[in-house]
Amino acid sequence: MQDLLHDSLGTLERLALIAVVVVVAHLAVRLVRAVSERVMERTMDRSLSKARTVNSLITSLLVFSLYFGALGWALNELGIPLTAYLASASIVGLAVGFGSQGIVQDVVTGLTVVLTDQFDVGDMVQIGDQVGVVQRVGMRFTVLQNAMGAEVLIPNRSITNVINFPRGYVRIQADVTLTGEPERAAEMEKVARAVTDSVVEQFAAVFRAPSEAVGRFQTPSGKSYLRIKFRIWPGRGGPIETAFKQELTQSLKKIDQDYADWMVAVNYEVEKAVPKAKRRT
Repeated sequence: MQDLLHDSLGTLERLALIAVVVVVAHLAVRLVRAVSERVMERTMDRSLSKARTVNSLITSLLVFSLYFGALGWALNELGIPLTAYLASASIVGLAVGFGSQGIVQDVVTGLTVVLTDQFDVGDMVQIGDQVGVVQRVGMRFTVLQNAMGAEVLIPNRSITNVINFPRGYVRIQADVTLTGEPERAAEMEKVARAVTDSVVEQFAAVFRAPSEAVGRFQTPSGKSYLRIKFRIWPGRGGPIETAFKQELTQSLKKIDQDYADWMVAVNYEVEKAVPKAKRRT
């Protein structure tokens, strides 16, 4: 009877110790994530984007190691040898059954992304049909923040073709023809600026930065035009190509009834890539 009681107390103590270790491991994970967040906040400069990316991956590795180690120790205390936990056919078979092949692919691809400099935390990228700013590169997932502010989790193994937008946006320029005498041209410019402000306010989620009216220019033939530049999210130029152009054209026709649609030309501007060390958020 005493032996049974002693065994029961021993079992309770062992379970209590396991519970304490699990709690400590969980607290350690929270501490690692908190430190990681502080590091991320202190390295917002784009020149340190590689450090931010490595920090994100190391954090994922530490979290996995802490949980994996705590689970292995707990099983060992319950009588399951570590060798069985690490290498037995049953554990391997169970892991494969739960998709360990995919997990391995995720980890390998995540390391490949970091080592081959495909993209860094803070970069604007398109992966598949998802476009966003890279928030984290983890062991299993890369997290993007899209134009709506939502976080998109992309399994690393699905990262194949990546489009990187070096400046963090796509630039569109609109050239607005100004017709007639200087007074009428000035009135047209005023209308163009007002329509621009209205569209930017209406479609705020499309734009990465305020619009910019560069100024008036002249063609070799003497025609005058106003150039307006927009910085937008990739793939979201529809409102400028349609709503902006249509509204502006209709407004200018009230000033000049002969004003034609072709007089507002919307084009995508090709810009040279900027070295990562010189980029800005």
